[in-house]
This record gives sequence, C-alpha cells and structure tokens, in this order.
Amino acid sequence: MTEAQRKTRRNRLVAGVSAVGVIVVAAVFLLTRSEGFAASAGKPPVFEVQRGPLTISVIESGTIKPQDQIVLKNEVEGQVTLIYLIPEGTRVAPGQLLAELDASQLQDERVEQTIRLDNAEAEYIRARENLEVVKNQAASDTSKAELDYEFAKEDAEKYEEGEYPQKLREADSKITIAREEMERAAEKLAWSQRLFAEKYISQTELEADRLTHKRAELDYQLAVAAKELLETYTHKRDKAKLQSDVDQTRLAFERAKLKANADIVQAEAALKAKDAEFQQQKNKLAKIEDQVAKTKITAPREGLVVYATSTRTGGGRGGMTQPLEEGQSVRERQELIYLPSTSAMLAELMIHESSLEKVQADQPVRVTVDAMPDRLFEGRVRSIAPLPDAQSSFMNPDRKVYATKVLLDGENPELRTGMSCRAEIIVDVLDDATYVPTQAVVRSAGRPLVYVRGGDAFVARPVEIGLDNSSMVHVISGVAPGEFVSLTPPLDASTAPRAAPPTASRPALTSRPAGGPPRMPAESEPRGRGRGAASQPSDDERAAWRERFENMTPEERAAERRRRMESMTPEQREEMMRRMRERQAEGGEPGGGGENRPGGRPDRDRSERRGRGERDDPTERGDRGERGNRDERGRPASRPAGAEPRP
Repeated sequence: MTEAQRKTRRNRLVAGVSAVGVIVVAAVFLLTRSEGFAASAGKPPVFEVQRGPLTISVIESGTIKPQDQIVLKNEVEGQVTLIYLIPEGTRVAPGQLLAELDASQLQDERVEQTIRLDNAEAEYIRARENLEVVKNQAASDTSKAELDYEFAKEDAEKYEEGEYPQKLREADSKITIAREEMERAAEKLAWSQRLFAEKYISQTELEADRLTHKRAELDYQLAVAAKELLETYTHKRDKAKLQSDVDQTRLAFERAKLKANADIVQAEAALKAKDAEFQQQKNKLAKIEDQVAKTKITAPREGLVVYATSTRTGGGRGGMTQPLEEGQSVRERQELIYLPSTSAMLAELMIHESSLEKVQADQPVRVTVDAMPDRLFEGRVRSIAPLPDAQSSFMNPDRKVYATKVLLDGENPELRTGMSCRAEIIVDVLDDATYVPTQAVVRSAGRPLVYVRGGDAFVARPVEIGLDNSSMVHVISGVAPGEFVSLTPPLDASTAPRAAPPTASRPALTSRPAGGPPRMPAESEPRGRGRGAASQPSDDERAAWRERFENMTPEERAAERRRRMESMTPEQREEMMRRMRERQAEGGEPGGGGENRPGGRPDRDRSERRGRGERDDPTERGDRGERGNRDERGRPASRPAGAEPRP
C-alpha cells in the first residue's frame, strides 16, 4: 500500500469517527430535550406581550424576469419549415439574421398572383370608360323631364293667382247687384203696402210689387250660391287637376333623375367592383411579398438569444416541449426567440389571496436571489393582477394566487431570466408597537380575544388588533407589555387553560433580551394537542391508536398525519423523528412507508425548514388545511399548541 493510499484511508477513518461523534452528540441533545419536555408536561405555553419595533411584511417566492423583452414569432401563415436557426445564447446585433423559414411555395404563389393582377387592371379600365357614357345619357333624360315639370308649375300658378281671383270678383259683383235690386224691391213693396192700406192702389198692384221683390230676392240667393259653388267645388276641382299635373310631371322628373342615378350608380358599382378586385389582387401580391420577407427573422435590437422552448417547463403531450431546431415545422404566431433586456429586471411573485389586502402598488420590497444569497436587491411593487392566476386555479381550484410584479431598482446585469428569488414586501414598519403571536388571538362573535394569565387561570380579554406578518400581530389596545397570554387559547371560555405557577422544574417564559426574540425556558411545553393536556398517552392508548391507524385508508392516514403534526411543538416533532430514524436504522416498521406513517418525510421537511427559520410554501399550507382555518383578516384562526413564537 502506497503512502497516498494510507493517507487517504486515514482521512476517511478520521471523518467517519467525527461523523459518529456528531451523531452521538445530537442524539444526547435530543434525548435531553425530550426528557426536559416530559418533565414540564403540565404547564400550558404562554407568551409575554412584547413592545418594540415590528415590521409587517409578506414573504413569497418568485422568479426573476426581464422588465421588457422582445418576443419574435413566426408570422408566416400556416405550417412552415425552419431551415436556419441561430445558436441559443448568441449575443446578436440589430439586423442580424436569427432564423429563416422555407419560402419556396410563397415564391411560386407570387408569380401566379402577378398574372391575376394584370387581368384585374384591364377590367378596371373598361368599367371606368363605361361610367362616362352612362353619365351623358342620364343628363339628357333628366333635362327633358325637368322642363315638363316647370311648365306644369307655371299653369298651376297662373290659375291660382289669375283665373280664380277673377272668377271670385265676377261672383261678388253679381251678388252686389242682386242685393241692391232686392233692397230696392223691398222698399217699393213696403211703400205699396202703405198705399194699399189707405186704398190708393189696388190689390193687383200690391201683388205685382211683392212678386218683383220675390224675384230680386231669388236672384240674390242664386248669386250667393254661385259664389259658394265656385269656392267650394269648382276651385278645388280645377286646383286639384292643375296640382295633379304638377305632381305627375314632378314624379316623372324624379323618375328620370332616379333612373339616371341608378344607371350611374350601377356603372360606378361595376367600376368599384373592378377597382376593388384590382386592389385586392395588388394587396394579395403585396401580402405574398411581405410573407416572403417575413421568412427571414432579424434582431430588432441588441440582445441575448433565448429559445422560447427553453423557458417552458411544460406543454405538449406528456408535459414535454419539443426543443426548437432546424428542420422543425412551426405554426403561425408560434413564439420562437426571446430577446430579453438586462437593463431592468423584475421579480414575479404569486401572492396568496389571504395576503392580498396587505399588498399595494409602490410598496418597498427586499429581494434575495438563490444564486446570489449575499446580495440584497431593492424594489417596489409595480402591479397586482386583478384576477387569480388561471394555471394555479386549474391545478388547484381552492388555491387562489395573484401574479404580482416587483420592479427592481437600478440596472442588474448579473441577474438572469428564470432565477429563483425570495421577496419580502414591506407593508408597514412600526417603530413602537405592542405585539403577540398570531396563534394567541382567537375570535368570538367576530371580536378578537386573547387569554391573559391572571393568577392560576386565563381570562378572555377583547383586544383591538392591526396587521400581522404571519408570525406576530400588532395589538393596538387591550393588553400591556409584560402580561402573559396563552399560546393555546380555547374556542370557548369553558375550556380556558389553567396556568401552573412557576417552579424550579417548570420555569416561566423569560423576558427577551433587548433587541432580540423572546427566550423560551430550558424545558419544553406539554405534549398536548392544543388542549393544555398534562399527561402523556398510555401504552394501551398508543396500541389502540396504532391499530386504528393501520385500518385507515391512505387518505384518512394522510389527514390523521397532518392533524397530529399540526398539534405538535417543534420539540415533539424532533423527538418523534428521532424515534423514527432509530426504527428505520433497525429495519423500520413492517408494512408502512414514510408517506403513510405520521412523521413521514414531507412533514419532516417542513419541520426542518421551520427550524432554519424558513416559511412554509403556500401549497403545503393548503395541504395541511390552514386555508379553511383563517379569520376574517386572512390570518390563521389558531396555532398548534406550543408553537414557538417568531419575532
């Protein structure tokens, strides 16, 4: 064995011994915490009301994207073959060829369309000359009809203003003469009656005067009747006849004009049709020329070539997207190449609907990128989608998230499209605020309550609350700093937990150091499930629970696993995972996988993330049923018993 081999073997041995030592130390630490936890099983968890700076924020994961990018699509109609494609990642200059499509079929169509265009032009010239002939004939017919119409109007005007007034004057003169004769005869008759009464004239003379008066009276009535006949009937008849002549000639004139216009319109329509056909053929030729030009796709500006298929994580059959390559058939409007701009970038987040009321445009945001954990980028909320994301709603109809864009300040050329990031949206910064954990606040009849320790019992107290950051909630009024509130508040006053007085074995929650998070006592909280339980389950209870768990369906097992994990404190989870690791090292439990046993891998991953101070993914919160357990402000209505508060 060579010296190098011996050295390598020695290093491996040292590394193995060190690893075993670390495992032993960790096991002793977990065992010690578990024993301390069991010793303090009778004390319900409490939290001392704090006062100090509080930042209200919303933290979500997202993706880095360019603020603007040029999307180059296939603008050639139908299916066409890609015959040239620039390599991806090439930095191109304006006007540089990026892709070329097959144009052989379009070139053949261009020759055929040129022939159709020449025929359409000849038909257009013929229709244009025919229009001039039709206009000339129409002018002649219209002029003759107009002359007849003018003569008829003059005849009607002559009767109305000349002949009829003359006849009226003649009738009036006859009436005047007849009336004077009638009056004269009446006077003579009256005189004759006086003379007859005095016996100066005979009866025969009196009757002759009476007859003369009667004849004069009848002549007067006939003259009046003749005038009435003229005004009532003769004038209307003559006027109607002359007006009819005017109307007939007018209609004939209008018919002549309409016919002339119709002939002109028909000729013009024929000309327009030929012109439209001519223009259509020209447009078709221009379109073919444009399609031929679009078979060559060039860069409109400088940029880095990114294939559109490279940015897609799914699509097509089986969730696969065929890579873009030469010889591939592409459809119309298909996205081919992206030219992102690196001058300005943004982060695209998915804000859960429970946090939507906190987020507003122009709020400051702190962004960290997974690829550069030491860099902090500043930005502001640019826009919030008015509707939930359709793809997320399709995958999970109960999960509503809204696409939110955060514009990063300045130019960041080191950022790349598609990088994963984590953004903290600063909703409000309170310099001096009183706050408690969100799980300490419950609602009763729509009013927020906290259970404040008073002696050996907890008393419900109404509070006025403000915003929260999913960990701490701002208490505007109702409690004072230094008071202790229950972290496992009951749903009603009858189940209020009793607080055990601090002893040497169960010290109370200590105050936090200045500027730091609250410190928990060395002993852990009880092993209850949010009810302040003081005793651990017996062996018979464990056996009964295990038998019931083995008889459950996979769905019931998953629900029971989530319920049990939610009811545990972080120390309980660590203890249970330690026992599971020991059982797995010994060969594991028969007939059970990690997915169907309480404390399987998914929840262990979540507990490990919590131990590192990271937040759960919203989708995991939805799996644990927290979405249906939120109050009217969008916060969880209650927290698991003994959950460790975060500042």
